[in-house]
Amino acid sequence: MRLAPLAVMLATIAVAAPAQPAAPRVVHVSPDRAGAYRSVQRAIDALATTGGTILIAPGRYREKLVIRGNDVRLRGTGHTPADVVLVYGDASATVGGTLKSASMTVSGDGFHATNLTIQNDYWLNPAHPPSQAVALALTGDRAVVRRVRLLGHQDTLYANRGPNRRPTRQYFRDCYIEGHVDFIFGDANAYFDRCQLHGLAHETVWYTAQSRNAPDDEGSAYVFDRSRFTAEAGARNISLGRAWRPHARVILLDARLDAPVIPAGWTEWTPGRTTTLDTAYFAEYRSRGQGASPATREARTHQLTATQAARWRLPAFFGTDTGWLRD
Repeated sequence: MRLAPLAVMLATIAVAAPAQPAAPRVVHVSPDRAGAYRSVQRAIDALATTGGTILIAPGRYREKLVIRGNDVRLRGTGHTPADVVLVYGDASATVGGTLKSASMTVSGDGFHATNLTIQNDYWLNPAHPPSQAVALALTGDRAVVRRVRLLGHQDTLYANRGPNRRPTRQYFRDCYIEGHVDFIFGDANAYFDRCQLHGLAHETVWYTAQSRNAPDDEGSAYVFDRSRFTAEAGARNISLGRAWRPHARVILLDARLDAPVIPAGWTEWTPGRTTTLDTAYFAEYRSRGQGASPATREARTHQLTATQAARWRLPAFFGTDTGWLRD
């Protein structure tokens, strides 16, 4: 008998070999559902390279999460965002860096999160010394975060650029974000639509610490549209924000200030040592509530006209490329 040529034999083996199953586009995480992952990170790692959806059943999942792939969607399947809690408890003091402390780090583009809670609970242990402790570090482009609670204390949400200072667009809708010192910080182009920012009891509260670093950088600003600013009774010296970098931009549109914000509204990064208020752009349009006081605002900040405010509305903020905002 003549032996088949090697190429023919290899082709025959290849045809006979069973096909590898395709990575799933939808996976489940549950503490008790049959066939579901018990770990959110394992579910993330199981997704196809093209991304997919992770449906998370009610429960409390204590693990440090990293999402590097594109188009990953996390969706809590409970009745409220409080039913699904993704939590960890690192801090800068324990891991040697603010960004390393994040309970969830997302660098992939096209990330979506809906109907869940992301928490850093380091601060809940009274034995822990004060430290930065991030709940969500988000550096991906085209991120959409809806009906999500972000819980922490200092540096809760890092909404920032990607690697090599790549601009990122981030959209937050109907979210609740709490903390005290600089608890929304970074230099993403981020839009907060009808969100609630809640200051925790502390000697000083800064809602924002935006970090735009150059006067010609058009891809960096925080806009809060029809958002509500609240605070615990023990919160003191409440400021709308300070400039982490000299050209920070934060704009409030139709904000409801239900907290006793300081009359000046905004503060210097380090009074007596820095001059960021000379170059930062802090602005409000039709703020209302007990913390609204246009007549006493810092002279270097801005009260906008309707025409000026229109530049910062959602239809203009992200330009014409807005298809990614849809679920």
